[in-house]
Amino acid sequence: MRVLIVPDKFKGTLSAPSAAEAIAAGWRRARPGDALDLLPMSDGGDGFGETVSAQLGAVPQIIRAMDAAHRSCRATWWWNAKTKTAVIESAKVIGLAMLPPGKFHPFALDTFGLGAVLRAALAKGARQILIGIGGSATNDGGFGLARAMGWKFRDHAGKSIERWTDLHLLTEISPPKLRWFGSVTVAVDVQNPLLGPCGSTRIYGPQKGIRPEDLKPAERCLRQLARVVMRQFGTDFARVPGTGAAGGLGFGLLVFAGARMQPGFELFAKLAGLQRRLCAADLVITGEGALDHSTLMGKGVGGVARLCRDLKIPCVALAGGVVRTREMDRLFSRVEALTDATTLEDAKARPEFWLESLAAHAASDWRK
Repeated sequence: MRVLIVPDKFKGTLSAPSAAEAIAAGWRRARPGDALDLLPMSDGGDGFGETVSAQLGAVPQIIRAMDAAHRSCRATWWWNAKTKTAVIESAKVIGLAMLPPGKFHPFALDTFGLGAVLRAALAKGARQILIGIGGSATNDGGFGLARAMGWKFRDHAGKSIERWTDLHLLTEISPPKLRWFGSVTVAVDVQNPLLGPCGSTRIYGPQKGIRPEDLKPAERCLRQLARVVMRQFGTDFARVPGTGAAGGLGFGLLVFAGARMQPGFELFAKLAGLQRRLCAADLVITGEGALDHSTLMGKGVGGVARLCRDLKIPCVALAGGVVRTREMDRLFSRVEALTDATTLEDAKARPEFWLESLAAHAASDWRK
């Protein structure tokens, strides 16, 4: 058989390339005669830079920047000189995984450090910037990045606002003298708006350390930011799907960098020629760390499964853990989890071993 292996990351344990290699090793063990095509993917979160740059032939660039807590860090981005395309993964600069667990409250974090990477890309002459924004530690609505780009935020007395937690005092926003140029495409893996019960603060804030008592003041700050933006620019950007991604960084890039939003899976599929590679396969294997209802709400694994259904190609999903749904059973020919074979703790401790074993088990049982 011709088998396409197209997994996303197993968050916190395996990158998408590592997951693809582990699945391939297990499959080869049980079915050495099959032809395997490995295509690690990203829908805009952690691993976006490495995965997308591989499709574009972009090479790594390393600069000094600041993480979400304004600590000095080495930031990697990717550059294709021929097409003047920059690939940026915000998680490599302001990602939650870059911070020690529990040490910093989101009220003390912002997106300011990401500005250094955008400046570096523009200094290279970037005509197109592709940026994946998943995995951030922040909830500032892109306020920090806007400040790094030269935007000014002032209260009613004309005093400069320098912390996003003071945005409830905001009355005026002033653009920089030199405006940014070029095409900026933001890859998002969620469709949440900036505000409200499905917004960035209430849905993703708790994952970053925002406590129940912090929700109201955080929402008040982002609501005032959106209100002033609407008054000055005449558009309610906060309602645009995806503006709630990455703590509102989607909103900030849309407003302050003139970006356009694009589903991360859609961007990856186009760059990778995914449909062509699917059509060349007899079987597709995908997977990610957690397979649940969110998988089918814009995530890459769900996107692969839907394309396979439309093309009538069998699709197998391997995951760390699975919460089954009826839709999942309709989309996938088979679903297997590491936690069916071992404990969650052992799966996290030896993810490559168990994923390889799971793939070998799935291969040995495959009779199509």
